[in-house]
Amino acid sequence: MVSIGVVGATGQVGQVMRTLLDERDFPAESVRFFASARSQGRKLAFRGQEIEVEDATTADPSGLDIALFSAGAAMSRVQAPRFAAAGVTVIDNSSAWRKDPDVPLVVSEVNFERDVRGAGAPRRALSPTRTAPPWPRCRCSRCCTTRRSWSAWWPRPIKRSPAAAWPGWPSWPPRPAR
Repeated sequence: MVSIGVVGATGQVGQVMRTLLDERDFPAESVRFFASARSQGRKLAFRGQEIEVEDATTADPSGLDIALFSAGAAMSRVQAPRFAAAGVTVIDNSSAWRKDPDVPLVVSEVNFERDVRGAGAPRRALSPTRTAPPWPRCRCSRCCTTRRSWSAWWPRPIKRSPAAAWPGWPSWPPRPAR
């Protein structure tokens, strides 16, 4: 069992992270929620408990094993290194580390086996967006894939997404109503 924290827990993506941790029965011994000072003290329901939101800028991250960051690039640039320095594995989905060569980029469909252990360096992973991969990996239609992985495998501009050709998918750009 691990101790997990969600930074940006009161935002839209943070709400989804909390829901997924609960729905998928993530084996967490303890869960902590972090957000901006505005949300400090707010209580969020999780697995039948009310968990108080902590201010991400002043909270002590020690004791956490994993921190899921979705609080924006500005917050991640400042707080992710602080959390990582406390020994926390940071998984960040902001743009803060996108072009940083010292921070490994982990995309589950491309390099899921990537070693993300490293002292003091924030580790980041792209967030799933439920788009179809450019190759047939899984046909269950429920798998989450990562849109940004397209550009790694197919760096040319896409004039029209193949998704637009799927039956039932609205054409793009939308046609004006007649």
